[in-house]
Amino acid sequence: MPIIRDIPLRLKISEVLRREGIKEYSKLKPEIEDLIRELLVTVNDARTLEPAIAYEIHSITEMRHDQLCLQGNAALYSPLLPSLLPEAEELAIVVCTIGARLEQEVKDYFDKDEPLRGLLLDGIGSAAIDALTQEICRFMMYEASSRGYQASSPLGPGMPGFPITEQWQILNMVPAREIGVSLTPTGIMVPQKSASMVIGIGTRMITWTQAEICGRCSLRKTCPYRIQA
Repeated sequence: MPIIRDIPLRLKISEVLRREGIKEYSKLKPEIEDLIRELLVTVNDARTLEPAIAYEIHSITEMRHDQLCLQGNAALYSPLLPSLLPEAEELAIVVCTIGARLEQEVKDYFDKDEPLRGLLLDGIGSAAIDALTQEICRFMMYEASSRGYQASSPLGPGMPGFPITEQWQILNMVPAREIGVSLTPTGIMVPQKSASMVIGIGTRMITWTQAEICGRCSLRKTCPYRIQA
C-alpha cells in the first residue's frame, strides 16, 4: 500500500487569494499581501505543512452504468465514473492531506483574537491541498506513462453522480490512517485539509481543466472559489 511523504509544495499568492474568495488582485490592500507573504514564510520555515499521499491502483474488472467493479470484490457506486472513464482499465484510489498542524494554528489565531491571520492561514491551507492535488496528477501521469498508459484528471466524491457516501469506501481501500486521515461519524474528513479522489488509467484517457471540473461541481453557481472557463 504505497504512501508518499515530504512532497514539496510551491504556493502562489494568487492561489491563496482565490481560496480566500478574492478575485481582483489589483484591489488587494498592500498590508494584506504583506501578511500573506509573512505567513507563507512562517509556514515554510516552521514546516507547518506535512503533505502525505496514500494510494492504491486497482484493475477494473467490470463497468456497469452505475458502478465500477474492482479487483478484490470492491466496487464504487457512481454513474459519473463509467460515463467519464469508459476506456479506463485501472482506477487509482487516492487520499491526501497536509496534516493537522496548520488547522491547529488557525484555531490558535482565532483563540488569540487574531481572526485575520487565522482566515489567511486557512486560505493557505486550502491552496496547499489544491497544490497537493496537482502533484498527485503529475505523479499519476508519470506512473501511467511508465507502463504505456495515460491518466485522467481526478474525480472526487461529492461531484454530481459520485455520492459523497462513497468516501467511506475510498478510505477503506487505501492506508488512510497511516497518513492520519479518518472520517467523523457524519463523514467529514479529519484533518479537514484533506481530500479523496479517483483517477482513471488506460490507453486512452481524457483530461479536463480545473474550470471544467468546477463546472461539474454541485456548488458551481455559488462557490466563491470556482474557476470559470
